[in-house]
Amino acid sequence: MLIQYKNVKICQADENIVLSNVNFKVDNGEFVYIVGRVGSGKSSLLKSIYNELDIEEGEEATVLDCDMLTLKRRDVPALRRQMGIVFQDFQLLADRNVERNLRFVLKATGWKDNKEIDERISQVLEQVDMSDKKDKMPHELSGGEQQRVAIARAILNSPKLIVADEPTGNLDPETANGIMKLLSNISSEGTAVVMSTHNLPLISQYPGTVYRCADCTLEEITDDYSSIEVEVEENKE
Repeated sequence: MLIQYKNVKICQADENIVLSNVNFKVDNGEFVYIVGRVGSGKSSLLKSIYNELDIEEGEEATVLDCDMLTLKRRDVPALRRQMGIVFQDFQLLADRNVERNLRFVLKATGWKDNKEIDERISQVLEQVDMSDKKDKMPHELSGGEQQRVAIARAILNSPKLIVADEPTGNLDPETANGIMKLLSNISSEGTAVVMSTHNLPLISQYPGTVYRCADCTLEEITDDYSSIEVEVEENKE
């Protein structure tokens, strides 16, 4: 089990409770959706996974064999190196090209052999269909292309887990579908994907386990998409 939460309470930095009695689990290669209204706790749940938000209470809270209830601040970088994180706004380094963005991450995570670094960069760019864009600066890329580079960055160290916060939120439907297909392919190769989304049609096209955040609770609703539709429609109003 990659993630196991039992009766966990997640709070914001100001100690306001966002989610309580959270029971949540993710296994190898699983594709998990987190849905719900804006402000319902989706991003907070994801932040707890990579320890941007602390978990202070719970019967059990483990992520990649780390006990999140006792995790020391000095051990957080080692935890994050085992996962890939994808953001809605890409967060690429604007002052360097695609290749140098990826090189920066590998250097920062301990890679030293330049030949191995070059080979790994080539591999992930081919995997996300961006081999011909390695010399481009982020501002020269479309939103979908930037997100593909962000996914390439996330898989550089062959993580067991990818955490993605609204990765298709700023993309047009066709581009969003391409990103979902890419994430689905990565999941089918054994990497678990946990992503928040408002995009119900994508859930229908790429099935997975579905959890909903609402009223400070997290509930699995995989077999009940009608309730998701209500949340999505209410959120549009």
